[in-house]
Amino acid sequence: MKAPPADIRLREYGPAESVPLTAQAGRALAASEILLSATPDPGRDGHWLLRAGSRVGAVRTPGGAVVRIMPKTPVTRLFFLLGFSLDPARAWRDSKEGTVDTGAYDDVVPALAHAVERQIDRALRQGVLQGYREVEESALVVRGRLREAEQIRRHFGRTPPAEIAYDAYTADTAENRILRAATERLLRLPDVPGPVRRRLAHQRARLADAQPLLRGQHLPPWQPSRLNARYWPALRLAEAVLRGASPEHRPATGTPLTVDGFLLDMNRLFEDFVTVALREALREHGLTARLQDTHRLDVAGLVRMRPDLVVRTGDGRVPVAVVDAKYKVEKADGFPHADLYQALTYATVLGLRAAHLVYAAGQRPERFHEVRGTAGSDGRGVRLYQHSLDLSEEPTRLLTRLRQLARRLAEDDSR
Repeated sequence: MKAPPADIRLREYGPAESVPLTAQAGRALAASEILLSATPDPGRDGHWLLRAGSRVGAVRTPGGAVVRIMPKTPVTRLFFLLGFSLDPARAWRDSKEGTVDTGAYDDVVPALAHAVERQIDRALRQGVLQGYREVEESALVVRGRLREAEQIRRHFGRTPPAEIAYDAYTADTAENRILRAATERLLRLPDVPGPVRRRLAHQRARLADAQPLLRGQHLPPWQPSRLNARYWPALRLAEAVLRGASPEHRPATGTPLTVDGFLLDMNRLFEDFVTVALREALREHGLTARLQDTHRLDVAGLVRMRPDLVVRTGDGRVPVAVVDAKYKVEKADGFPHADLYQALTYATVLGLRAAHLVYAAGQRPERFHEVRGTAGSDGRGVRLYQHSLDLSEEPTRLLTRLRQLARRLAEDDSR
């Protein structure tokens, strides 16, 4: 009997590991761009050199082996960043520290599955939410409104059957469809613990009246309201699950090479956390913030640039500061110089005297560079500031650090 393939454990931005892997699984990993690199090991037949980048979580390869990528950041802190980015109003956090309930699990997928199941259970404690949805169907009995155009096109005006439309009070709502899709997605993932898997199956049964979403189908839109307020935390986390699906690579010929799992991109997660936290803090200073604000570098408008966050006056008209978040590996020779060039470009195009870079770089002190040849009327050149956040710090300390930075950004407006 053939032994099952051994599971593979990698560390976020860790050294490359030589692991036994089929050619099919190796090609799928390389094509999916999940890892920083995936290449055949020239010194060992049947082995591939795998190196993880910023994505963390677990995926199952075509050969059955599970690749687990462990984050450098503690899982509880990682889910705090995710939770705050999704909903900074603290409506769905489970402890006084503001962290998501991840149970006793310290791997990404088990912790995620536990957190989602707990949120869905809270959402459904008062029963499954129902709402009105327009239904169009052929029926032997007329109810609601007759769809005259369809009646003529399909049946030449004869009845029955009748083409009708009516509003049905049903559990088949967008909210319930999203929650059901998230439970089904989690049930297909590797590494979901048995007790959590059983609870997820129970939640799926409670949501049985909601239609399943087809693979590749867009998520149905939903609008926050007083009626579905108890669903908000579960919905935001469920959407994160469904957006974190691993890619499927389809070569020009042959069968698809599917790499199935769940991954969080720490680059995106850090960027979202920093910009959302600064946006919330800047409101206290009467300033607005635009995330991923699009600008043009050249006069002809051919080169587009999108700073992570542009701070503007309260009316939103005048830019007063610019911030870019960088989740980068620390290097012995300091922060990458290319980031400084990028920040200077942002400041120049926006007409600012300062630009700020925020790194997930431990406890490094703040640095700034005054750019030569850019002196203004005050005799001072454009300044490029480099700040660092230590993601191992407590959530309250992280938010305090970002509020302090927001105060600095507000000072840029007063200079």
